[in-house]
Order: sequence, then structure tokens, then C-alpha cells
Amino acid sequence: MREINVTGAETGSGSGSDELVFFVNGKKIVERNADPEMTLLTYLRRKLGLTGTKLGCAEGGCGACTVMVSRYQTHTQQLLHYAVNACLAPLCSLHLVAVTTVEGIGSVARKLHPVQERIARAHGSQCGFCTPGIVMSMYALLRNNPTPKMADVEEAFQGNLCRCTGYRPILEGYKTFTVEGGCCGGRGRENGCCMANGNGAEKSSEEDTDEATTLFTATNFAPFDPTQEVIFPPELMSLTKGQRSGSLCFRGNRAVWLQPDSLEEFLRLKWEHPDARVVVGNTEVGIEVKFKNMVYPVILAPAFIPELNTVTYTEDGVVFGAGCTLSHMGAVLKEMVKTLPPHQTEVFLAVLEQLRWFAGLQIRNVAAVGGNIMTASPISDLNPVFMAAGCKLTLMDKDGSRVVQMDDSFFTGYRKTTLRPQEVLLSVEIPYSKKNQFVSAFKQSPRREDDISIVTAAMSVTITPGTDVVEDLILSYGGMAATTVLAKKTASRLLGRRWGEELPGRRPCSSLAEEMTLDPSAPGGMVTYRQTLTLSLFYKFYLMVLQKLRAQGVNVAEVGANCLSAAEIYHPETPSSVQIYQAVPEGRSQDDAVGRPMMHLSALKQATGEAVYCDDVPLYENELYLALVTSSKAHANILSIDSSAAERMPGVVCCVFADDIPGSNATGPIVYDETVIARHQVRLSDQSADSDGLMSRLVTFLFSVQVTCVGHIIGAVVADTQLHAQRAAKAVRIQYEELPAVVTIQEAIAAQSFYQPIRTIQKGDLEAGFKQADHILEGEMHIGGQEHFYLETNVTLAVPRGEDGEMEVFASTQSASKTQSLVAKALGVPANRVVVRVKRMGGGFGGKESRTTVLSTVVAVAANKLKRPVRCMLDRDEDMLITGGRHPFYGKYKVGYLNSGKVVALDVSYYSNTGNSMDLSLSVLERALFHMENSYSVANVRGQGYLCRTNLPSNTAFRGFGGPQGMMVTESWMNDVAQSLGKPSEEVRRLNLYVEGELTPYNQILDQFTLDRCWDECLSRSVYQERRAAVDLYNRQNRWTKRGLAIVPTKFGISFTAVFLNQAGALAHIYTDGSVLLTHGGTEMGQGLHTKMVQVASRVLGIPCSKIHISETSTNTVPNTSPTAASASSDLNGAAVQNACETLMKRLELYKTNNPKGTWEDWVKAAYFDRVNLSANGFYKTPDLGYDFDSNSGRAFNYFSYGVASSEVEIDCLTGAHKNLSTTIVMDVGHSLNPAIDIGQVEGAFMQGLGLFTLEELHYSPQGVLLTRGPGSYKIPAFGDIPTQLTVSLLRDAPNDKAIFASKAVGEPPLFLAASVFYAIKDAISAARAESGISGPFRLDSPASAERIRNACSDRFTKLCPPAEPGTFKPWSVQV
Repeated sequence: MREINVTGAETGSGSGSDELVFFVNGKKIVERNADPEMTLLTYLRRKLGLTGTKLGCAEGGCGACTVMVSRYQTHTQQLLHYAVNACLAPLCSLHLVAVTTVEGIGSVARKLHPVQERIARAHGSQCGFCTPGIVMSMYALLRNNPTPKMADVEEAFQGNLCRCTGYRPILEGYKTFTVEGGCCGGRGRENGCCMANGNGAEKSSEEDTDEATTLFTATNFAPFDPTQEVIFPPELMSLTKGQRSGSLCFRGNRAVWLQPDSLEEFLRLKWEHPDARVVVGNTEVGIEVKFKNMVYPVILAPAFIPELNTVTYTEDGVVFGAGCTLSHMGAVLKEMVKTLPPHQTEVFLAVLEQLRWFAGLQIRNVAAVGGNIMTASPISDLNPVFMAAGCKLTLMDKDGSRVVQMDDSFFTGYRKTTLRPQEVLLSVEIPYSKKNQFVSAFKQSPRREDDISIVTAAMSVTITPGTDVVEDLILSYGGMAATTVLAKKTASRLLGRRWGEELPGRRPCSSLAEEMTLDPSAPGGMVTYRQTLTLSLFYKFYLMVLQKLRAQGVNVAEVGANCLSAAEIYHPETPSSVQIYQAVPEGRSQDDAVGRPMMHLSALKQATGEAVYCDDVPLYENELYLALVTSSKAHANILSIDSSAAERMPGVVCCVFADDIPGSNATGPIVYDETVIARHQVRLSDQSADSDGLMSRLVTFLFSVQVTCVGHIIGAVVADTQLHAQRAAKAVRIQYEELPAVVTIQEAIAAQSFYQPIRTIQKGDLEAGFKQADHILEGEMHIGGQEHFYLETNVTLAVPRGEDGEMEVFASTQSASKTQSLVAKALGVPANRVVVRVKRMGGGFGGKESRTTVLSTVVAVAANKLKRPVRCMLDRDEDMLITGGRHPFYGKYKVGYLNSGKVVALDVSYYSNTGNSMDLSLSVLERALFHMENSYSVANVRGQGYLCRTNLPSNTAFRGFGGPQGMMVTESWMNDVAQSLGKPSEEVRRLNLYVEGELTPYNQILDQFTLDRCWDECLSRSVYQERRAAVDLYNRQNRWTKRGLAIVPTKFGISFTAVFLNQAGALAHIYTDGSVLLTHGGTEMGQGLHTKMVQVASRVLGIPCSKIHISETSTNTVPNTSPTAASASSDLNGAAVQNACETLMKRLELYKTNNPKGTWEDWVKAAYFDRVNLSANGFYKTPDLGYDFDSNSGRAFNYFSYGVASSEVEIDCLTGAHKNLSTTIVMDVGHSLNPAIDIGQVEGAFMQGLGLFTLEELHYSPQGVLLTRGPGSYKIPAFGDIPTQLTVSLLRDAPNDKAIFASKAVGEPPLFLAASVFYAIKDAISAARAESGISGPFRLDSPASAERIRNACSDRFTKLCPPAEPGTFKPWSVQV
């Protein structure tokens, strides 16, 4: 339908539009109505039905949407292949290009591509949601370079994230494509083929011949033949060569896309539309449109104008057209560095150093250098270099051009430049450096790869030849003001001074500290840290230049050997790893899959994009899309809701508010203390006497509705497409009356804002314990929260079945039964009318245990109201805002201990930031208390736990479930005890470890205790004592980098602490052809549960896994299931599956006896003809559980999982950056059901813990608004964060008689072992503090971010930047 607007002109989409022609997987697409605001990702998924490409973040930060784009360049006659983020690529930018998606390179049905096969068989795909993007990044690399080096592979993955695997298996699988990873012809390693992964673990003793180190065999991989790749479409080649140059115009409802084909026309269009946005890579504008609600009616796309893409060489330097991509600029500069004399390439090297860490490859492949300059970001990585180098910019409009130098007058304000509205940036000239000029660039960010900088700097000094006298000095900084700034005063003071003498002294540094100040309330926070960094980076530059001067023979002071490491440029090492497990005994039947490293059953489908996730379910005929309307205030009464504007918007069908709920509006996983949609109550004071007046007021929604957090759901808008629904949701107008909000734990303590009950566990005589102690110390620690960052956000599709109030709900949830009951409650129907189906999740980690119902109930209410299918998949920023995460904790402790280090008394209090509802927080707090002593025996102990009621979105379950927070505080006091006594921490920890048969504070006996074995094996495998000596030596020899080492144990209780949840059901059908359909109560979220259940069934039934299939988890096959959580799902569901299969085997026994030589199929058929029931359900409940807090008695846990990890790190004391050098993990998982899956769980949990304790920081404003709402601002570990050496060993000969086939739970226990990295960092900081004469215990909160590390390394630079007094300013973010 076209709209005629008032002037009579047609504005309907497509009118006056050109045809967009491009190819997808070799197929020609001609789009006659290309919408300038549509991304390639939306087009692929919604228009073409290619759902292999996933939406993970919509901001180019996670790589889940990676595809390969190929185009033929006419002027160079070259084919270009490059990886791009489909979520940012505008559809209109794809004229005459070929797009290859994961479906286009191979499939399980046809033939797998080696890139797909190897990631799957190497166990590099767990939940599989990130896998297609990783596959396409690797595929694009191989198309450009069939024999890459490992460094190329690592670079290709800089823009890809994975939350499940811990990355190691992905690199291991893809190493087989590299120069380093090819076959060595048997010359590679002492023990066997180099193609067997693992670096050949040292055998610990002669008799361990069943110790295996290979999880896959690379020799079985299909060979990779680069000549067999899909060809560039010949028709596209001829279309490209034969295209008559011509401009393109694509019109949408709100925007026009103009693609000029000449510079002249571009300048004319910019003259006519001075406010038009110029778009090349869309990496900035795409984010403004999506997240900042910007509308740009005219978009100019000059990407194919030759002048903007050319590179010319002049006698002064290299001139890059403003449209050159960052990847192209990098490639050109690398060639220049190879060919030119070194003194000319200082600037080029500085630019290349910044490009190494600039976003991810997918962004660098499309982002233009001109866009980077014109965006004028105050934290740009490149602009400080361009300023320090004095780059010249050519600006142009239709009347002519002018050249300006890039200096501090170029940026006129926040994101403003000196360009006139009708001018464009034509080119940038990067100059050669002069003979005595030295240039360096620096970037400090929370994470090295693909991260936004905290502070960037570039510095250039020119020295008078033959001397060390400063002739010219430019110090340029980003992140220190609203624009990129120059430290002019400091620079001018140093002119004419001698580099070797004056510089590192107090005067230049205090001058710089005075010049580079920040308001304590500055956006981005970290004020003290940023100020210190300006000094630290300048000092690094000073050392670097000093070294270069000496190398040139200038007589200057030598850089002390202990300072050399401060001047080194970071180069990552390729990680190496070893995995060790106990192989299955010789002679066991090949059909018995238990104990073998079997590949995840869905891995191949996940690698080809054929695995179906909730949002991949094909669209229904009359389906609608829902978008949420949420509160922007943390605590407020709602005075009015005006949805009239939203309801008039295109595509909108209706709005949904609390009045539309037919059943109950009360909801919650345990306590019904939440609303499905914020409640409406008529305010009596607003009712006027006349009934008409009352009615008119009601129509304008004059209700008092209380919202209790930012992100509280107030309503929803339902429309024909996601875009229409989301735009309309933003148009709903809400008036608030703000109320005082409680945001942080400290505010809650001050206001006594707690939920009941307050929990206590006490054992022994505390008073006597403290009297017995030789020393008493007190301390405190704050542990920050954590976002789950499952790659697949929350998604629900609700389909009304049209009769008896039936509803089918497809959801990405760990709790199918809880979803069923809460949806039924909201709809006012019995649970038997609602079926919830879960095929698989793209990650869960506890985040989909209870909080998924927040979305599912609203979607179901909307579907019920309209009697049409309704779908909603949250955007990443909404998901992070609404669903809560791991509980932030604050711990206070008082410890009594003897001179030996033995702890005799402990009094600890935990405060958890619960949020605006109870959710599962009481159980989380109880688990923290159950783990308050970690693995240490303390005779006299009291633990108290408080639930802080705050105005944040309710926090919830997250892998570890309070355990990691409880144990983190334990290790903090253990560390303090060791430091206060001056003893090695490993000695004090070992002294206090439990022994077999001791009692925990909650009076549970520790039997089958293997922790001491784990500890000893970890010490020997990590060669701990040798490492300790090496670390001490390193620290004596280096002033500005320090190494640290720590070994940390864990003991994790296995069971739901709520007894009734420890039950599971299963259902097994045998069909007459002998195939088996299995269902159980657990859900698959990447942890390999379905794979393990098939292995269990295979053993009991005595048939190969290939005959058994699990389709999905649904409430109509196995009822009343517990959530898939608490690490107990294999134990519970495995026993239920075993029970069902044993029932069937009993029924088949007669037919096996009668026909012993028969096949499985024969027995099944015989039973069927004898009218035997070939379907059985199984059930299991964990025996003898039940703890009582009042009497402190009863078994809280069925058993414990144990593990020990030792880690070594290196910190840069000047910047706070750290490197994870090595980690050795020994984990007791009993007899592993599947070593590949279990090792994958250990590594994945460890990396998640690494994020929790060293990297991931949620920032909230003082008003309770979450500021970190996507991968741009919230950093989970990336490929480069893996320890350089990683050894994982599953403890041998440790059967567990309390779980299925002697196995043990593995999901949560290993996460806490990442604390070994945190305490290794703390160890390194202690060494740095010792240099400044500071010793003894000190507080280090978690996470140990670069900021916290730098600020804790107290030195002469930190003294120059004292923090502002708390209370004298309003901080940008608060510690919740």
C-alpha cells in the first residue's frame, strides 16, 4: 500500500527506487523495494529464510552474524573476499556483490565444508549460537589465504565471541589448517602424531598407560582443497564489468539512500543536502540509528567513488582516500614498513600498532579511515596518532578544496569538527617520519581485543641530530576531554631540554598531571586511573625513545635492565594446551559410548547453520511481533501512559497493558512478588464528581502504577514487523513521579532495606575460638555482578491453538515447567492447556532458569488477546537491561588464627544485591553460606546472609549460584592471613585444607574426599615450586612488570538446596524398526546433556548411539520437570533415563533369551507382535536429602565435586593490563561420561570465571540505570584472554557411587577455579607495592580490572593523581 502525502507526492517505499541486484550463495536476488534502513541480517533471516546467520548484539561486537562478502574491483581487476557483520551491513550497500552465508558453504544433508567439520569434531561448538559466525570468519580467511599462520587465525577471530567453550577447542580445530598445524610426518613430538591435539602430556608415572591426551583425531578430517571453493558468480562478474556507471537511489519510508558514482556528483549532493549522513561502513551510523534513535532522511554512500578509494604516494608521505577501509590502510602501511628505511616509518608503525587492536576484523574490513576521523570520537584510537604526526586533511565542496592540518583546532567540540556542512573529507596524508623523529602510540582498554579505549595516546618527539636535546614534542591524548587533546604546556616546557636527564623527573610529570585533569564526575568514570595513565604512558614513551637514542649511538643514560620490560610492545603468543583424561578400559564394546570423547550430537548441524533455535522457527502466516515498553526510572509512580501516538504508527496492531491479562498479574518463580505487567490502580483522588469527567480521565490512563527498577515492564506494542513494533514502543509516552531509590548494597544497609529471612549457619564456639587465636584480622571485599551474555538473547514464540484456551509456547528456557505454570497462571487456564517446547538454547548459564518467564508471560498474553501467533526476541541491550544477572556481593569478615597459619575462628557476613524481587535470591544466598569455608576446616564459625532489597532488575541464578561469591570472600581472608604472617599462601592454604571424614559448618561428613589428590597433582603438573622461584627472580629483575602465582582449591556441593527439585523424569519409545525416541526433563543449552543421555541409553539398551534420537524437551512428554540447573541434570535425568531403559530391557529379556543370536530389531519386532508395551517412563529422586537451618542438621548435598587450579600472570604496573601466562586445572569429575564434553565444561566455566574475576564490569549510574548494555561496553573474555599454557586434567580413578555410572557433576564447580588468576594478580600487585615500601594485606575488589590493578600498584605516578573526596561530587557510576 502506498501513502499519498499532502503535497501529492508518493512516499511509499519503492517509488522511484532503483533495482538492487546482488547474489546470495550463488543465487541472484533482485530487490525492487530496497529499504535504506534494513540490514543484510534482517533480509537474510526474514526475507530469504536463511536463519544460519544469527543475531547476537546488533552492534558488530559479537560476530554471530558474520558472513563473507565478495566483490570484483574493476580498477584493480581483483576479487576481494572479506568477512563483515551482517547486523550492521546496510542492504543498500550490497549492489553487485556476492554474499556467502554459512548455508552456502556446506550442509549436513549435502556435504560439510572442512571449516564446518573441524570445529564440530574438535568439540569447538557447545551451544552453537556463535558457531556459524566463527565458521564464516575462518572461511573468509581461507578464501584469502589457504595456508594461514596461527597469528592470522587469531586476528580473524578478534571480532568473534563465544560464551561456552573457552575458545581453546576452536583454535585447536582450526590449527589444522595452518602452517604450524599441518602434519609433521611423525617428526613432531616424542609421543605420537602432531595431529593428535594436546601437546603430549608428560606421563605422571609408568602405570598410567590409560592416560589419554587426544580428544579428536585430525587424521580423520576431510582434506581441505582450496581449488574446490564456490566460484564467484560469472553473471555477477559480467554485470560488474559491463555496468554503465550510474548513480543509484533507494527510497524507504523514512530515508533515501543515494549512491553517487562520481566525486562531482557526491559534492553536488552534499551541497544540496548539507545535513545528509555520509555512510561507508555503517559501523557508526548503524549504531546511532539502532541505539540512539537517530533518523537520517538522506544517506549518501560514496563507497565506490574512485578518488575516495585511491592510495597515492607523495614525497612527504602516503595519501589515503577517505573511503579506504582500515584493513586496506593497514595492508598498505605494512608493505611500506617492509620497503622503506626504518627512520621514515615511525608514524606508520604507530598507526599499525593502533590498528592491531582496533575493533574486530569484520569492522576494520568495512570501516573507512575518513569515517573514523569525522566521527570525532573523544576516545578514537587513530585520531591522536594523526594529530601527533600532523597529518594533512584535504577537504572539498563543489566550489573547491582546502588543506587543513590535523591539530587541536580541527575538533571544535564533542563529536564536532571544523568542516562546513557542505564539505566532505576527501583524503588524509600520513607523513613519513624524519630522521630524528620518534613516534609511539598507546591504547589502554579493559580488554585487549576489540575494545573501546579508556585512554589513547600518541607521542612524537624530534631530537636535535647527534644530541638528546628536544627540538619538537607533541603529546596527544584521547579519553581525557570531549575531544582529542594536546598537552601543549608540558610539551613547550620541555623544548630545548635534554631527553636523558630532565624527563622522568617530577617536574614534567606534575606539569602533565596539572594539564591533563578530569572532572571527578566525567563520563566514563575511572577518573584517577585515566589521569595516572597519561603519566604512565608518557613514561613508557620516554623509555622507548631513550632506547632508540642509545641504539643510534647518542650518549644518553642507559635504561636500567629492570625497566626494559616497561618499554616492550605487547605481542601475543599462540596458546598451547594439554587435556588429560582416563581412557576407557581395553576390550569394552565399541557400542558402549560411555566414557568416550564423543562429539556433541548437534555440533555438525550447529556448524552448518541447520540447527534450529527458537527464533529460527519459520514465520507463521499471520504472525505478529512484540516489543516491550519498559520503565526508564528506578523507582516511581506512573502518572500517565499515553499510547495514542504508538497506535497510529505504521504496522501497529495494538498495545498490551495489565488490563489485558485474563488471569493473574502476580508472578515469580517461588514467591509471587512480581507483576507480569506493572499494575494499574485508579487513584481515587483523581476521580471527579461527574461520570463523564471520570471516563475521560480513565481513557488517558490516569493510574498509579509503581515501577521498582529501570527495565520494569509497563506494557508492550504488537505490530507486523520487529522494526515497526520497536519504533512504536519508543513512541509510548510515560509520565513519572519519581520516588527515592536504593541502588547499592551500602545504601540498602544504611536504609535497612532487606528481604526476610536473614540466614545464619553457626558451628563451634566463636568466642572461645577468638580467645584461642594468636592473631585476629578484619577485612571486607566487594564482588561485582556479571551479565550472563548467552549469545542467544531471550526469545519466545506463542501460538494460540484456537480452542479450549490452548497455547503452544516455543521458548529459550531452562525451565519448561515453570514457564508452563506461569503462562497458564497469567492466562487463567489450567496448566494442561499450555505446552512449552524447547529444542535448544543458545546458552543459558542460569540466566534462563527463572527470568525467561518475564518475557514469555507477556508474549502469551498478547497472543491470547489477538488470537494470533506472537514472537519476540529481545535485543541485546534490552536483555541486559531487563533480565538481571549474577548477584553482586559484599562480604565482611573477622578471622582468628594461630602463628602457624591455622584458622581457628571465622565470623563472616554476606550482603547480596537482590534487586526488586526475591526471584531465586534466597537459595543463592544459602549456597553462598554453604560455601563460606570453601575447602578449609574451621572449628568455630558463623556465617550470616542478608538479602538487600534494591531498585535494580532482580538478580538471578548464574553458574555457581552464590558459591563463587561465598568462596571468593574465603580466599580473600585466607590470603590476608598468609600476608599478615609473611608466609607463602599455598602453605597456609594446604595447612587448612579439609581431610577425609571432617564435618562442614552445616554438619555434613566429607567422604570419598579427593581434594588432597587434586592439590598434589596440580602442584606437580604445574611445577609449582619451580614456577614460584622463577616468579620471584623475575620480580627482582623487573620494576614495572610483575608476575604472580596462586593455587586455589574448590569444593562444590551437588544438589538443589530446595529438596523437592531433586527429581527427574524420562520417557523412552522403541519403534518397530528398532529406533528409539528418548525424552527427559532436562533442556539442552550447549552443555551436552542430550549427548550424555543418549550415551546412557546406549549403554543400558546395548545399542549404538545412532539408533537413539532426542528431539526436544516439552511439557507434554515429561511433566513437572525441575529446571536444568544446579549442575545436577546429568545425575537426575541420567538416572531417570536409566530407569526407563532398564524397564524396557526387562520387557525384552524373554525375546533375547528365546533368540540369543538375533539382532536388536528381531527382539523388538518379536515383542511388538507379542503385544508388549515398548514405551516406558522413568523416574528418579535423589535419596536422603534435606537440611534444616534451625537445627543445623540433615544432608544439604548428595556429594561434592572437587578441583584445584594454579595460575601464573604478568601485570604491567604502569597500565594495569595483565597477561594470563599459564593455568593448570585438576578436576574430579568421577568417571567421566564424556571426557570431551566434561573438559569443555571445565574450560568454559573457567573462562566465564576469568571474566567474572578479572574483566566483566557492570556500570550503573547513581540513578540505577545500567550503562553497560552490549558487547561494546561490557567485555566478556575473548580469544586472546586464554592462558598461554592451559592444562586440564580429569582426576583418574575417582569413581563416585552417588551418581549415574560413577560420574560427577561438572557444570558449575570449575568456575570458581578462575579465582586462581585473581589471586595471582593480587600476588603480583603485592610485589609491585613492595617496590614502594608497602607490605601487608590490602583490599582488592573483584573484578581485578586494569583500573583496580593500576591503582593498587601505588607509586610515584599515582601520588600525583589523588582521587577526589567521596561526597564532593556525583560519580558517573556506582558500585552496586
